[in-house]
Amino acid sequence: MTPVPLIDPFVPWLPADTAPAEAPAAGTADQDGPVALAGARLAVKDVIDVQGAPTGSGHPLLLAAAAPAPAHAAAVARLLSAGARYAGKTHTDELAYSLGGTNAHYGTPANPAAPGRLTGGSSSGTAAAVAGGLADVGLGTDTAGSIRVPASYCGLYGLRPTHARADRRGIASLAPSFDTPALLTRTLPLLTEAAAALLAGTPREDRPVRRVLVPADLWGCAADGVRAALRPRADRLGRALGVPLDAAPLFSDGAPCAHADARDAFTLVQAAEVWRAHGPWVRRARPVFGPHVAERLARAERVTPEAEAAARATVARLASWLQHRLDGAILAIPATPTPAPPYGTSVPASGDRAALLALTCVAGLGGLPALTLPVARVGGLPVGLCLLGAPGADECLLRTAPALRRSGSAG
Repeated sequence: MTPVPLIDPFVPWLPADTAPAEAPAAGTADQDGPVALAGARLAVKDVIDVQGAPTGSGHPLLLAAAAPAPAHAAAVARLLSAGARYAGKTHTDELAYSLGGTNAHYGTPANPAAPGRLTGGSSSGTAAAVAGGLADVGLGTDTAGSIRVPASYCGLYGLRPTHARADRRGIASLAPSFDTPALLTRTLPLLTEAAAALLAGTPREDRPVRRVLVPADLWGCAADGVRAALRPRADRLGRALGVPLDAAPLFSDGAPCAHADARDAFTLVQAAEVWRAHGPWVRRARPVFGPHVAERLARAERVTPEAEAAARATVARLASWLQHRLDGAILAIPATPTPAPPYGTSVPASGDRAALLALTCVAGLGGLPALTLPVARVGGLPVGLCLLGAPGADECLLRTAPALRRSGSAG
């Protein structure tokens, strides 16, 4: 199949340099809010409401039916109130139900960090805008990896917050059990500042880190070159923190299920929720989708209540177990199994979507914060290390990340 064309990251129906009239001037902030974001250009994924603009969610039929949003999404409002400057809305994969970074209707945002390679999705346009220097902060969403994958492919810092810490009002739903607003930047200090604005006033956990988990089963999902590039970084993190590394499988004999079953339970619950959110519209409007999104929607339509209930029970057990396993620990794993696949590849990770989801599903299953760091290159291409912590440990991860730079391993 001929690949869809490469495109600019910003949506054409809302010029990138058109800011809403009510956007605060650079340097303004709420009385209690941080001001370090003053003047930072903010790119907003087109599943997130910006006052006065339609939200198209990656499909032209949804765009045609969308009225201008009456108010900013809560996450947009927080970042603007901290001084960020709205730069434009960015392309997303259809319904945000993809990790490839392609859209059959609009095209594929070009990857500035890896020309000729996929950007990764579904926060594809947001990542391309930040990586290309057209924006400083990217506000996207992460359900199954849609911030972490493009962060890895584009050499960016990315934060998926603890589930429910970031306010989701004003964001189109994909799978609410896993959806969260999330951030992309080119630098760690700016990511830390943006996270402070996004998460201000929400519960946090500040427990000491006693060990770094580098489980063999999750690392086994990555290609040899990725493991060789990233594992020394994880080892150095343990040394910098002065804590032991634990390479025992995460999904060991004490886990509620096998690793593959955990991935499948995540995928099934996600599919059921996607169909609940979009199925009525799909049946009514009969929209055209690209082949891979269409295949996923067809599978989602077939999920039975019994299968969903069983998968939800598995997810609940996994969430409790993962939160226990991450108590006092940081989980360090490859953000993606490979660097960005070549443009024209039909699915991410060189056709192995299962390996990609095996890595990315863990954060969603446990409601865990996940920080992607651009610490290595493989064959000249960026690839990220992902640090996960217990719920509420977002700030702990951000404080820990500079240890990689001090140990000489971060790019």
